[in-house]
Amino acid sequence: MKLPYSWLKELVPQLPPVDTLEATFAQLGLPLEGIEASPPPPEGVLMVTVTEASPMPGTQLTKLSLDVGQHGSRTIASGAPNAVGMPAGTMLALVIPGTRLGETEYGVRMLQGVESWGMAASAKELGIGESSAGLLAFPAGTAAPGTPMRELWTDDQVLDIEVTPNRADALSALGVARDVAAFLKLDLKAPSPGLPASGAGQIEVTLPPRGVTLERDPTRKLRFGCDHFSARTVSGVPNGPAPLWMQRRLTLCGMRPIDLIVDASNYVMLELGQPTALYDRRDVTNDRLLVSFGLRQGERVRDLLGGEHEVGPEDLLILDGRERGVPSVAEAFQSAQTVQEDGGVLGIAGIMGGDHGHVRADTSDVVIESAHFDPVLLRRTAGRLGLKTDAVYRYERGVDPLLSPRGANRVAELLVQCGGVAEAGLTSVGTPEVPAEIQVTAGQVRGLLGMDIAAEEMADILTRLGAQVRRDGDALSVTPPSWRVDMVVWQDLAEEVARLHGYAELPETLPTLQVHPDNHGAGAASAARRSLKGALMGLGAQEVVTYTFTSDAEAELARSEAPSVKLQNPLTADRTGLRTALYPSLLKAAQNRPKGERTLLFELGRVFPASGEAERLGLLLRGPLAPGQIQPGIAGSFPAFKGLVEALAANQGASFEVRQLRGEAVPPALHPGIAGEVVWNGQAVGWLGALHPEIAQNVGLKGDTYLLEVSLPLPSAEWTFRDPSRAPAAWRDLAITAPQDVSYGEVAALLKQEAGPLLESVEPFDVYVGEQIPEGQRSVAVRLTFRGEKTLNDSEVDPIMERLIAAVRTAGWDIRDKA
Repeated sequence: MKLPYSWLKELVPQLPPVDTLEATFAQLGLPLEGIEASPPPPEGVLMVTVTEASPMPGTQLTKLSLDVGQHGSRTIASGAPNAVGMPAGTMLALVIPGTRLGETEYGVRMLQGVESWGMAASAKELGIGESSAGLLAFPAGTAAPGTPMRELWTDDQVLDIEVTPNRADALSALGVARDVAAFLKLDLKAPSPGLPASGAGQIEVTLPPRGVTLERDPTRKLRFGCDHFSARTVSGVPNGPAPLWMQRRLTLCGMRPIDLIVDASNYVMLELGQPTALYDRRDVTNDRLLVSFGLRQGERVRDLLGGEHEVGPEDLLILDGRERGVPSVAEAFQSAQTVQEDGGVLGIAGIMGGDHGHVRADTSDVVIESAHFDPVLLRRTAGRLGLKTDAVYRYERGVDPLLSPRGANRVAELLVQCGGVAEAGLTSVGTPEVPAEIQVTAGQVRGLLGMDIAAEEMADILTRLGAQVRRDGDALSVTPPSWRVDMVVWQDLAEEVARLHGYAELPETLPTLQVHPDNHGAGAASAARRSLKGALMGLGAQEVVTYTFTSDAEAELARSEAPSVKLQNPLTADRTGLRTALYPSLLKAAQNRPKGERTLLFELGRVFPASGEAERLGLLLRGPLAPGQIQPGIAGSFPAFKGLVEALAANQGASFEVRQLRGEAVPPALHPGIAGEVVWNGQAVGWLGALHPEIAQNVGLKGDTYLLEVSLPLPSAEWTFRDPSRAPAAWRDLAITAPQDVSYGEVAALLKQEAGPLLESVEPFDVYVGEQIPEGQRSVAVRLTFRGEKTLNDSEVDPIMERLIAAVRTAGWDIRDKA
């Protein structure tokens, strides 16, 4: 949040110099992201009065006749949109001839036969703001013509304050001033309470009942919707430019001035933290306002910017008071269908005004809305509709529930100061919820903080923050101020005590570490993950961290299980549920990698299938595994991918096996002919294989892509050590003929089972299909390595080979005579 130093100093007159505040704000938990100098307009920019605005025929320019004070009467030609029809008396900022802005020096030019003496400027052209939408314009009488603008728009320093989500009270000049004054023990000069009101107002307001049950979901109840609403009317408002001082503060806070009515509303929001909305009274039929939940699913509302939004029973609306066939607005809740058909929507409550009722150029009579809305409901509605406004930013974090009358009175006061006439009364309805009293002892606070703070100091700190404190010895009864909606439990009070006492006062003590027996080995899972990550990165894989959220469409595209855990308030339309697998995220990450280059990605993350939350490892290979510089490298094939996983298993000291999957056992994401079950240390943990061609086509990953997804933690095995044998190995080759649907894994498993302890390894070296091989079969040649404690001879190896041949034939397979 941006706040001018001059505004803060107005509220805290004894405020120290700006260059000493950085440490203060850091200790308050409101660190400064920066302090930006805001210089005044340059020399040679004068305040001038428009005496006449006339169109220039045949052009899109407007001729402005000006009173420039000591320089007499002058003219300029302007193409700014707000120059068209500009009322006489409006004051502008004129860059006079001979003045240099940046690299441009302005002079006198002839434009379409009109002498243009200098240039009327926008805020951006003068370097005092970002708006370039039109000329800077001010009310008549702002200053004497010819007054240098830098005398009115003085230099300043803008504090860029980082406000955490729990500190909604600090999203205003008054909120920040309260905190600074309390911390530095300085006097606070609060802003005006607004124009006092006497009696009831002219606007009738009806609020929704509390705890409304949703018809389509009887188990859910909406909270209070709106528990406090204030309304006041002001007539005869000269809706032109806002005063210069107001425009200056809005600009320094990063807002673009619009017109007096809108600017007054924005100013009060920045000053007090209370968002307000102003409606053209001509559209508030019968001087009635109805705060209502949407009355049927699919209702479409047009906002003041022209966008259309679909609202429903969970969305809060502001309706006008036109006749609806019921005796009073209060009965409208029992006549929802009638209201739906005839009611005019003035706005989406607390979020944005509607096209119906919005302030227009000729608006002079307004109805001020200042209310307290349910933050949870507003957050859901704003997120679903994709509307993030400054008002929502405050409402969803928690606005002072008692502030609405003051907000309405303050807006009314600003409009009256500019020429409006306010009604005497104020409509204020509802019963706001205020923070409850909290019981705490000084001992509890000291025990939590580890700081020796007296009970008297605790009471003083909380009182300076605006709380009502009753102390009985060490016992404190604290009623938080209404604007501190984050003070709910006694630990919140302890945090405030520590914050104002000073975190720097925390004593330096060495922690005592006593490991409970239950915690022995608690870090084993983390160590296993670190080891797994290190091994994968050592093999050349790159770790990615992707969103845990996905959508039904993304799951369908990747043929993964649809999300079973849905978000009630998704951030975006493509992040509506919790993912059920890792590989869709890896596919999405692979889409962003350069084509033709190796893509080797892995992720360790949590998934949320219907069977329950789990942690998994996902691995993806696309492209060459190891590209060569001179000779062709290792192609990105299934054997290469399988070998990569074998290397990972070897690094982790685990046994690894792949069992072919067929038919319905093949995961939907994999190619039916290149899919296997991963067996790690004798346990099935997941799958690996080639991406299904249809999925590859759908996600734009043409070419071979290989995937692995296994559950974590991977099963471990006892580490064993055996002295390497000094004896040489004995080798035998064996060619086995078997049906083509018999996998190599089945063949290897049979050989290992029958060979006994002397068999050291089985490795395939040839697969043959052709002559001398019956149709539908293939020959797999393997090399068997035998090793013992001594050199093996034929008498020891031949019986094993005979046993293996017999087992092969018993299984229904055959042996080729020549391997």
